[in-house]
Amino acid sequence: MRRLLVSGIALALSGASLVGIAAPTTSPAEASALAPTQLPRGVVPSHYDVSIVPHAAAMNFDGQVTITVDVQQPTASITLNAEDMVFSKVALTSVNGKPVATPKVSIDADAQTATFTFAKPLAAGSYKLAMTYTGKIGTQANGLFALDYDSKAGKQRALYTQFENSDARRFIPSWDEPAYKATFNLDVTVPSDQMAVSNMPAASTTKLANGLSRVTFQPSPKMSTYLLFFGTGQFDRATTTSDGTEIGVIAQKGSVGQADFALKSAKDVLHEYNQYFGVPYPLPKLDNIAAPGQSQFFSAMENWGAIFTFEYSLLLNPAIATQSDKQEVFNTAAHEMAHQWFGDLVTMRWWDNLWLNEGFASWMASRTTEKLHPEWHTHLYAVGVREGAMSVDAVATTHPIVQNIATVEQASQAFDTITYSKGEAVIGMLEGYVGEDAWRAGVQRYIKAHAYGNTVSDDLWKAMDAQGNKPITAIAHDFTLQPGIPLIKVEAASCQSGTTTVNLTQGEFTRDRPDKTPLRWHVPVIAQSLGGAPVSTLVDGHGTLNVPGCGPIVVNAGQSGYYRTLYTPTAFKALSESFTKLPEIDQLGLMGDTWSLGMAGLQPASDVLNLVQRVQADASPEIWEEVAGVLSGLDNYYKGDTARQAVLRKFAIARLAPEFARIGWTPQTGESGPTKILRTELIATLSQLGDQDLIVKARDYYAHPDSMPSELRKSILYVAASHADSATWDKLHAQAKAETTPLIKDELYGLLSTSEDETLAKRALDLALTPEPGATTSAGMLSDVSRRHPDLAFDFAVAHRDQVDKLVDSTSSSRYYPMLGAASVDPAMIGKIEAYSKAHIAVSSRRAADTAIAGIRYRMMIREKRLPAIDAWLKKNGG
Repeated sequence: MRRLLVSGIALALSGASLVGIAAPTTSPAEASALAPTQLPRGVVPSHYDVSIVPHAAAMNFDGQVTITVDVQQPTASITLNAEDMVFSKVALTSVNGKPVATPKVSIDADAQTATFTFAKPLAAGSYKLAMTYTGKIGTQANGLFALDYDSKAGKQRALYTQFENSDARRFIPSWDEPAYKATFNLDVTVPSDQMAVSNMPAASTTKLANGLSRVTFQPSPKMSTYLLFFGTGQFDRATTTSDGTEIGVIAQKGSVGQADFALKSAKDVLHEYNQYFGVPYPLPKLDNIAAPGQSQFFSAMENWGAIFTFEYSLLLNPAIATQSDKQEVFNTAAHEMAHQWFGDLVTMRWWDNLWLNEGFASWMASRTTEKLHPEWHTHLYAVGVREGAMSVDAVATTHPIVQNIATVEQASQAFDTITYSKGEAVIGMLEGYVGEDAWRAGVQRYIKAHAYGNTVSDDLWKAMDAQGNKPITAIAHDFTLQPGIPLIKVEAASCQSGTTTVNLTQGEFTRDRPDKTPLRWHVPVIAQSLGGAPVSTLVDGHGTLNVPGCGPIVVNAGQSGYYRTLYTPTAFKALSESFTKLPEIDQLGLMGDTWSLGMAGLQPASDVLNLVQRVQADASPEIWEEVAGVLSGLDNYYKGDTARQAVLRKFAIARLAPEFARIGWTPQTGESGPTKILRTELIATLSQLGDQDLIVKARDYYAHPDSMPSELRKSILYVAASHADSATWDKLHAQAKAETTPLIKDELYGLLSTSEDETLAKRALDLALTPEPGATTSAGMLSDVSRRHPDLAFDFAVAHRDQVDKLVDSTSSSRYYPMLGAASVDPAMIGKIEAYSKAHIAVSSRRAADTAIAGIRYRMMIREKRLPAIDAWLKKNGG
């Protein structure tokens, strides 16, 4: 999922081949017995026959399912997952169809289960459990849901499913846990003029009465319930092939051409993955289905053979698409396609090892983006990924990558920055430690050994250690089984005969617990002198490195390590003076460490501004993006303190405006992707800083749209919207109401929520509670308002909770409200979030609320203790 198995019989039916893959090391029954579960053990499904008849207008559906189950020991009842279902008939038969029993049905809505109790215990053996039931079609992305949208042909309604992590139970009564893998036969009855799509190709289509058709799909591979998919609507499909697999993109009629880049990218990515994993993609087709709207939980989902993606992450509409959009489309597709192996073919046994899916897919997508599009320089993004992870890993509310999951809500919360970004960063570090070739060989061994099965993290480490190169289990355990960030302190260095000896000691970096007893890690450390060769060691407590050369030393050279580096003042001064000579990735790494260590009080907070001052006009776009990010971050800390903020803004505009003037408003022919992205970043940052020259020019473009560069349409509209007066807001609102392209319409409603003016922000909040923006757009509007007006947005949402709850997908519910207030600097917000949490969030699911509170306290500390040093630096350096 983006932020978010096959049996021999199924393979034969699909025509796919699978060479060199061993059978899973555990049977389905063994896997389910070993995994944590919220269901009684002893009954294991192996196959589902599912028939669905949706009634889109009535927002409900009829379902029939027959599940082949193995009863492993005598039992008087069978319990499975079911939510929002009404059963009209349940019967148990032998596998040959002979009636066995008609059970009593009882529903536990809180546990999301249905229990079928028999008059006398069932003997061990195989049975078929048949159920006829009805279910609900929702308006948010949980279970089977509807998305309404405008089109040139008028109002349309399409249906889709979204089951991760625990919503297949809204569609099929099932053993809705990842270890209970089974095969699926699915048929659906839909309007004959609509396209129906699922994981497998259609096997047959039968015309029925009343303009309906029954579409029967080929048997699925053996897989977890959360990977099943069904969608139907007025769709078009475009196809290509890669290594014998049919690849398709599916979108609303008239827009599939906007998925051309995604289709071509998928062709290249599939070939790359077939080579990398050493196991060919085993299904006969791979579709990527674009859907209008959005979710507060995810942007795309890796259903096996039928990836689901919201349009903004798949389509490139030429009227508004940017370079960033293009790269996001590629990276999202690469992430979801990586899941076809890591997640679908091999699945974590339980949600505590979710990172095996998400961390690996994130890392694989980043690796593949850099390999297939080196011109984008995305290898430099690794520092940003690490910084994002460390921003939450440095506070008390963090958690280990591998975490205990006991409830559905906790499983939903596991889709977070630690799982994705720390997981990605740790994998990158481990690959750097053992080497690319050894890592790839270990991945191939892991995939082949566990295909169609379930795993835990240690299965991956065992596959790596079997290489006999460098054992990594101890390192991996340190970084995945305990939370937090190592701090490598670089002690005094001495150089003799052309070699610098560097002493390293280990601590722990934390931004809210200065007196915490540090944890301990085995830390792979790479160091390099300016212009010298890199050397490495494994630091366990402390260590020594002999580094060739006598110049300034960079520790964490290449930035593959997941740790902070603290230099002595003398060593930092030497690096600062040579800053522009460092490799770009080390410049980014040094700025990241300097910012975080300064804000934590471990070195002067103003040191980061010394680095900002040293950046030269010819620095790479990525370095200037980082400079803009630093200045934007400082500006946010000064929020509400107008006089002091004005001093910072004067300095920041003087630093950034010349760079923007150099690259200009108009994209140039042959311009690099990073430069295009820098232009949009500078527009956004200078707008935030109140640069009047830029704001006036953007308003002029908005008033004369024919002169507006299409690549900058989003940026220009953003400036106009964020600095809007009432007349401009009304004009944008009229544009949003008149727009018939969902992708652009959603963009415009989002922009209405970005105004700096509190009165206009209130209008956006009121608008969000009307049907006008659309059922999946409104929650995003509240979130957009909260970025500038967190206190206003939080108070409004809590006051209208009954309405807002209907706009938020259930997988986001425990984190949505706390995050609305997370950007506040008002101490009163702490009490508000605590009160909301106690009233509405289970004690076991309050991590998001606690993290929001920790962030508010951190910002209060920065404003009190760190900004005075920034003030002094600005006064001294002409702010």
